[in-house]
Amino acid sequence: MGGGIAGLATARGLLAGGWDVEVRERADGPPTSGWTLGMWPQALAALEELGLGDLVRTGSAVAAGGELRRPDGRVLVRVTPRTAVRLVERTALLAALADGLPDGVVRWGAPVAGAADLPAADVVVAADGVGSVLRRDLFPAVGRPRALGTIAVRGVAAGPATALAETWGPGRVFGTTARLDGRTNVYACFRSDLAGPAELASPKELLRRVYAGWHRGVVDTVEDLEEATLDARPLLDVRPPAHTSSGRTVLVGDAAHAMAPHLGRGACESLVDAVALARQLRGAPDVASALAAYDAERRRPAARLVRASRLVHDVSTARRLTGPRDLLLGAVGRVAAARRAPGAD
Repeated sequence: MGGGIAGLATARGLLAGGWDVEVRERADGPPTSGWTLGMWPQALAALEELGLGDLVRTGSAVAAGGELRRPDGRVLVRVTPRTAVRLVERTALLAALADGLPDGVVRWGAPVAGAADLPAADVVVAADGVGSVLRRDLFPAVGRPRALGTIAVRGVAAGPATALAETWGPGRVFGTTARLDGRTNVYACFRSDLAGPAELASPKELLRRVYAGWHRGVVDTVEDLEEATLDARPLLDVRPPAHTSSGRTVLVGDAAHAMAPHLGRGACESLVDAVALARQLRGAPDVASALAAYDAERRRPAARLVRASRLVHDVSTARRLTGPRDLLLGAVGRVAAARRAPGAD
């Protein structure tokens, strides 16, 4: 297991069931920085099962609604979800998952180089991310991670977020969410050919150029970005596997279903995976039965989200037909607003 969300959550669930667990993580220690993650109801239910529901509720911001804008600032859609999404910092979530694990369970600076480096164990949980070496060695049919043709820049801006908001323009997206510390979580996504390779080394300058001329909410937020927090990298996803287990090894989290971030479900699905796998391993008569039951429970729902996230990614960063797209989104927004209006059926 890796020391990310999926690995730590699985370890916590298995330890609660009496299993002996070892987490091997390539990094030398836990991360000291990170961005906001949306916790949808399924993820909150998983955290409840892990005994962390109260901690996340008291250590998160609430997103009760949001809006989608055009680059000129015009609002296309306002969204009020039936259930508010909680926003938690990745570092805080990882710390909560690791809290209370016995000393020595997490081995920092101990990467697994490949299948030949696997320890003797009843089951091996491959929670080693989008570039999983265990998926590479044991699930060759999945193939290498797929480039989405876009670059994501994430960071933190000084000052509070005025709204949970996204702005869509030709070939690019810019979004903001609130943070518990009063600052703003920022994410930008744009087609790869909008940036030269050397520009990735100066993300703030790159964002100034890519989003020049957009509405003041975007331009001002770019200026407020704290450069030390910025991270720029190409986006990838993973072709859904035909099976999530091979012998005693099982894929969870991004190793199984890394997806575009445009539905905000990657971290959520890692938590749901972890709880489902731990539940099956605690309750099944043998490992093979548990892994088969986990596959039946999780593989297809996760695959649907990979495809849906890729679709939203492609639509939101489209270069062509953005006018009809925006007209359709505006019409959807007006219908939704009418249904929410007092007296509406």
